[in-house]
Amino acid sequence: MLHALYLLGIAAFAASGVLAAHRAGMDPFGGLVPAFAAAISGGTLRDLVLGRHPLYWTHDRLLLTVIASVAVATMLHLRRRRTLMVVDAVGLAVVTVIGARAAIDAHVTSVAVLILAVLTGVTGEVVRDVLCGEFPPLLLHEEVYATAALAGAAAYLALHTAGVPDTADIAVSAGLVFALRMAAVFRDLHLPRLRHLAD
Repeated sequence: MLHALYLLGIAAFAASGVLAAHRAGMDPFGGLVPAFAAAISGGTLRDLVLGRHPLYWTHDRLLLTVIASVAVATMLHLRRRRTLMVVDAVGLAVVTVIGARAAIDAHVTSVAVLILAVLTGVTGEVVRDVLCGEFPPLLLHEEVYATAALAGAAAYLALHTAGVPDTADIAVSAGLVFALRMAAVFRDLHLPRLRHLAD
């Protein structure tokens, strides 16, 4: 189940990479680069921190096939910016929870679980935006993004510690991330800027 869920998250990030490339006016090859970068960057960073070798995607043909297939399919059905936000939220929700689970399985501290979960969720978005000329990345523009990932990771950690069945804690935690991100997108919610906090 976890692998299937991870493929869903990877597919969503791959699609978001192509949509971001389209918005930036890139060619088809330019669309593939941020698709792969968005899909594998977070998990790669997580595995490097945890000392996992070989990297997960280097021996998973299905995962790489899914990324390429979704990228090409997305190029054929390009949509507007709001679609990018929705697809990206799906990827964020799923990959954040998978990152939390991987960190828990590695027996790291609770704080490290939260950090690794958030890094797994947001790194692909940061790399994607930089490749597409969005600088600083959307993540740093008052977006409720990393905070949504943090909330979901904390929920997963709490539910897992309480002994809640895997299916339930994954559904609740991923649902929380997605709901927070969608609330931010559709209700135009933002975090306060630093200078506003200082006023």
